[in-house]
Amino acid sequence: MNSYKVDETYVGKRLDEAVFALGWTLSRTKASALIKEGKVKVNGKFEKAHYLLEEGDEIEAEEAEQKPSSLKAESIPLQIIYEDEDILIINKPAGMLVHPGNGHEDGTIVNALLGRGGDLAQKGDLVRPGIVHRIDKDTSGLLAIAKTDLAFASLSKQLSDHSMHREYLALVKGIIYEDEGKIDAPIGRDRKSPTKNCVDLRNGKESITYFSVKKRFRKSDVTLVDCRLLTGRTHQIRVHMEYIGHPVIGDPVYGSGNRKLYDKGQLLHAYRLTLTHPKSGKQMSFEAPLPEEFESILSSLEE
Repeated sequence: MNSYKVDETYVGKRLDEAVFALGWTLSRTKASALIKEGKVKVNGKFEKAHYLLEEGDEIEAEEAEQKPSSLKAESIPLQIIYEDEDILIINKPAGMLVHPGNGHEDGTIVNALLGRGGDLAQKGDLVRPGIVHRIDKDTSGLLAIAKTDLAFASLSKQLSDHSMHREYLALVKGIIYEDEGKIDAPIGRDRKSPTKNCVDLRNGKESITYFSVKKRFRKSDVTLVDCRLLTGRTHQIRVHMEYIGHPVIGDPVYGSGNRKLYDKGQLLHAYRLTLTHPKSGKQMSFEAPLPEEFESILSSLEE
């Protein structure tokens, strides 16, 4: 049984958001399911997922049921940016899934992590040990991995309260004339295509992306932008850039990104990650260089 007395950190937050942020489940969806199943109480009573927490509330939740893991450990090299006894920071290559699912049972970051051996947090979901956040298959860049349950809870909370900063470089179609901007447009599931997301002003969830222009390549009609996520919706940058008329170059799903320039997936790279260390409380920032193919495209534009 998990228990927690609400302090100022979670005052005003939804119950399902807090259950997820505390590391008791791996996702808000699973937190909501746990609440609907009557496995979460607030002050000894059952509340709905949207219940807004007050200071001093006592939350109690049963442990989420876990299915036996059948994951395969594989000897796959990983680019390690940083590692200690609590966290692991890796640079994920484009073309690699973060975890198994939808018919892909091997060749993922999780398979590689298991192949390395050592501790991984087991909070929330044994199918995704240590995984705090994800990056799309064809997006490259930094991932934070939790090696302990304490680290998992801390990093999940940082994602929830937006204190973990994730910055991306994206090459997008067209010239963006504003030097910087904010895209505040809620995102939800695309009803016409269940594998896609879209801006949904009525039913979507809050989604905010800040961007600034790094360089304009006028002859090629493309712009290199730095994007910082305030929220972390699936495909957020890709959806938002399409929404403002500047889809990511190479994106096979969203908008009409120029696939003549690059056709192996979106040119999107998570280059900087800033977080607070779960144990020391020290703020740490990590950077990963652009992949060679991304650099090669930029060089050709320079020429």
